[in-house]
Amino acid sequence: MDQSPKPLILIAEDDKDLATLIATQLEFAGMQSQICHEANHVERFLKGNFANLLLLDVHLPDETGFRLMESLRQSGNSTPVIFLTGENSEVQKVKALEMGGDDYITKPFGFPELIARIKAVLRRAETIHDSNVTQNATVADKPFDFCGASVNPQRLEVSFPDGEVETVGRKEIGIFVYLAEHPNSVLTRKNLIHSVWGIHADVRSRSVDQYIVKIRDLFKRHGLTLDAFRTVHGVGYIYDVKEPE
Repeated sequence: MDQSPKPLILIAEDDKDLATLIATQLEFAGMQSQICHEANHVERFLKGNFANLLLLDVHLPDETGFRLMESLRQSGNSTPVIFLTGENSEVQKVKALEMGGDDYITKPFGFPELIARIKAVLRRAETIHDSNVTQNATVADKPFDFCGASVNPQRLEVSFPDGEVETVGRKEIGIFVYLAEHPNSVLTRKNLIHSVWGIHADVRSRSVDQYIVKIRDLFKRHGLTLDAFRTVHGVGYIYDVKEPE
């Protein structure tokens, strides 16, 4: 018996009868569903829950699907999106795909086609992050300097001036990358968690602090100080980098 978790499909459709039919077909196909009839319902749901895919009607009562997707992406939500619409317009299709939609289906549609399209997008979503070390770092990232050491995301290694090379964990690499990409600014623990662990991760600030302690100890063992990387009490951290004169 297949014990793998069922993917959750969020259905954003104002036609209640159609939404119920789609939900029934998804259940037959071994998926879970959650129905939202308005854009603000979708946003509220995704703030506190994870969905594998969003079926998004272009025309919702309180907002267009295009505006909703734009808002979700700006907030850091990367849930795959299949647009649903009754308009067979090439301009609409191109707009949907260019703004990052994963597919576009015109009503009326057959349920076998809908299920096949959903499965195809889910398969792509499963493999697209295969090269990720963390949410913000990939094995394709080039080595970079951090406080006198060289961080190599490709090999999960840090090379020190004393000639020693240390293997580090994925989360440490993600923290290095986030700090290096945001120099000279106060960074909150919340933003760091969202960037490295993901926006829906259940990670406490204390856990982040423990990773920072490991990084400090690592550099100390090799005679490097982290004066440029400081804790801002009650807020987070700052990585001060001198700008070239």
